[in-house]
Amino acid sequence: MLSAPARDARPGRSRRPHRRTLWGDLTAPQLFVGSFLLLAALGTLGLRLLPGLYTGERLGWLDALFTAVSAVCVTGLIVVDTATYFTPAGQAFLLLLIQLGGLGIVTFTSLIIVALGRRLSLRHESATGGSPDVAPHVDSRRLARDVVLFTLAIEAVGAALLYALWIPRFGWDGALWPAVFHSVSAFCNAGFSTFTDSLIGMQGSALTLLAVGALVVAGGIGFLTLEELYLVRAARREGRRFRISLHSRIVLATTAVLLAGGWLAFALFEWRMTLAGLPWWDRVANALFLSVTPRTAGFNNVDYLQATDATNFLTIILMFIGGSPGSIAGGMKTTTFALVALLAWSRFRGREVVSLWGRSVPDETIQRAVGLAVVAFSVVTVAIFAYTATELSDVPHGEGGGLFIRYMFEAVSAFNTVGLSMGVTGGLSTAGKWLTVLLMFLGRVGPLTFAAALALRAPTPAGEFRYAYEEVAVG
Repeated sequence: MLSAPARDARPGRSRRPHRRTLWGDLTAPQLFVGSFLLLAALGTLGLRLLPGLYTGERLGWLDALFTAVSAVCVTGLIVVDTATYFTPAGQAFLLLLIQLGGLGIVTFTSLIIVALGRRLSLRHESATGGSPDVAPHVDSRRLARDVVLFTLAIEAVGAALLYALWIPRFGWDGALWPAVFHSVSAFCNAGFSTFTDSLIGMQGSALTLLAVGALVVAGGIGFLTLEELYLVRAARREGRRFRISLHSRIVLATTAVLLAGGWLAFALFEWRMTLAGLPWWDRVANALFLSVTPRTAGFNNVDYLQATDATNFLTIILMFIGGSPGSIAGGMKTTTFALVALLAWSRFRGREVVSLWGRSVPDETIQRAVGLAVVAFSVVTVAIFAYTATELSDVPHGEGGGLFIRYMFEAVSAFNTVGLSMGVTGGLSTAGKWLTVLLMFLGRVGPLTFAAALALRAPTPAGEFRYAYEEVAVG
């Protein structure tokens, strides 16, 4: 008679009944949304209860919530002046919320899952802004580690560069804190500043604008793309070839086109307007920064109330597109915009499949991109209407004086976590502030992820079925 298999007799190998836990019952969207809710709640309590954060009166509960959500969601919209209302300790607390919120976009859920001993599934990776299909050669655990390393390294380099540039202006001691604060805020695409006028006072410092702009682009390009660029460099050192994924190629190409196109357009619109009086090289640098900051960075280098309507509307478009998936930036995302544009181009040429660089994009991916674009456009449209109802309901059109575009600007900025404003944030009504808080939070976690976090698990259907097809006229 054969004895039982040896593995059954090994100690510690006996089967134990599976125990259900709270963590086990939570879905990936619930983990992701819950982490931001918890961080925003802790930030609100901290702003209300911690001593030494203010130079004067404490923020009320609503303003504290507004500020905490703006920091955690790396938006940058403010109801009080960060430079004068907060002490250095208060600014440091905001910076901590910005850093945790920025890292949390990609790493919080990944680190929780790794700590629980789980392997990242498709749903978990979707919640953190990525997909295992776009770069299967990138290990999820290493990516989570490298996110932290990349973030700290890039922010340290940025702080050192800004410190060197600002020593002549602020002195050896005075330049240190602003350099650290702006480096973290820029890389996290937060837009908070320790200067009352943001970076308008830096119009004459082209190197400052270029340094901050580089941090913004690095933070908005996506950690997956940064990881692949790092692997390309490592492969070249070892004499190997490394193929960049189609995802990263689209990210890099779309980012370059948007930056270059915006740069040229803003130079044309503002050369003799808000940039008049500056040397030509500073005008060029400021026009480039005007193209960078709508990528959800939120730093002002001009007063948008003094800019042309063409500049403001182009800024709205760029804010709506935003940064790239898996990055700290918000917005509809560059890949979504690119795939929708490529779909239109393919249909115009009579082709059913979207292809580029020798690869075809799956139909499911195209459908997701179209769905995300429609949802984002719908949310922003409803938000604009809500602002007009809460803030402009008693203002006749003839007396509005351009207020509509200001609130349109505000709605797009809030939902896409940009932080730029045309000066209406501080004067929002109570309803307007609650609406802005909701928009910032929805824009940060994503409306689809938020809806998935609220949804109950539906029973698995016994079988797949569909109804009969019927044509509908379009066009």
